[in-house]
Amino acid sequence: MNTQSQIRRPKRSVQHRQKQESETKEARAVARYVRLSPRKARCVVNAIRGKSVDEAFQILQMSPKKAARIVEKVLASAVANAENNAKLSRESLYVSHCVVDDGPRMKRIWIRGRGRADIIQRRMCHITVVVKSKD
Repeated sequence: MNTQSQIRRPKRSVQHRQKQESETKEARAVARYVRLSPRKARCVVNAIRGKSVDEAFQILQMSPKKAARIVEKVLASAVANAENNAKLSRESLYVSHCVVDDGPRMKRIWIRGRGRADIIQRRMCHITVVVKSKD
């Protein structure tokens, strides 16, 4: 007999359960349809990626940008989800993953001379923050 036929892998449901148990706990929060340009929000999000939660809050509170106030709310929501749902302690949390994706665009008309018009695009974004435990 071939050793390949004797070794059987577990069912998918068992693999899925094992994968969930082996992964570290994480919590996430998403703010959707935020009326903010994704390009302006990305510079704020890049500053907190990989930092501890307390350090990220300090960076956001010192930032003068509008995006910092919104990202701060999303980060606070992710931390609350980690404490309440995943039963993680705040001291061991860090920002493991945070992204700003493009949302839909509102098209507006800007009237120009000689009966012409230009289109102004009011951009929106989706902000996702994931916090993980260091342990």
